[in-house]
Amino acid sequence: MPREKVVRVWDEREVVYTPKRWRYLWEKREKALSIMERLESFDPQIYGSVARGDVRKDSDVDIFIPYRVPSYLVELALEGLVGRRKIVMATPWHLIKGVIEIDDETTVTFPLVEPTDRELEFYKWGGMIDLWGLKTGQRVPGVNKKLILIIPTERGHIEREVVGRESEVARTLGVSVDIVTERVHVLTRRDAIGRTGIYLNEEIPDWMTFEEALKVIADRDPKVRRKVREAGGI
Repeated sequence: MPREKVVRVWDEREVVYTPKRWRYLWEKREKALSIMERLESFDPQIYGSVARGDVRKDSDVDIFIPYRVPSYLVELALEGLVGRRKIVMATPWHLIKGVIEIDDETTVTFPLVEPTDRELEFYKWGGMIDLWGLKTGQRVPGVNKKLILIIPTERGHIEREVVGRESEVARTLGVSVDIVTERVHVLTRRDAIGRTGIYLNEEIPDWMTFEEALKVIADRDPKVRRKVREAGGI
């Protein structure tokens, strides 16, 4: 997907979905459901626009497992679907994650070290629902990459600017004000100077497990090694 710029133009507006947009949403949710049912024992969550509802034709289907689980169990559950396998870490201070690419628009992500509450809040920030919520057609509020709060309605959604109403947004999403101010800072800075890249984004060979690959990376990279140690090990 192309990079989206932060929007600061209006205070609030309603968006009414066309039949085509509703169709995109249900198609992406059907795809997410088929994958999440395989991962049911790991409490999978769908996050981002598919959880909120404001999808486009090119929106990604992003699934997240919210706690550490042996990677071979995840791969076993996804047997026949596993494409590229990567270890990702946004910055030296962020969660180290395993990423399994199902196809060009669909990924399953899971922590390779114990996540903190703050790291899990990142997913609630964007909007996140579990398998039951997906099955029952729930949609939840969340913030998109343009720093717009999306609040689902029966006809579509309401959009509100985030900047200047951080406390209200935190209450709406059930997250700390700290995560809201952090994301505002990160996204407005990225908008001003451009994306600075991901610290670690490494494809791992088929013959290695995620955990084995992370040990190799940690042995050569002191920043990764420190994060692993701080999180209690692999």
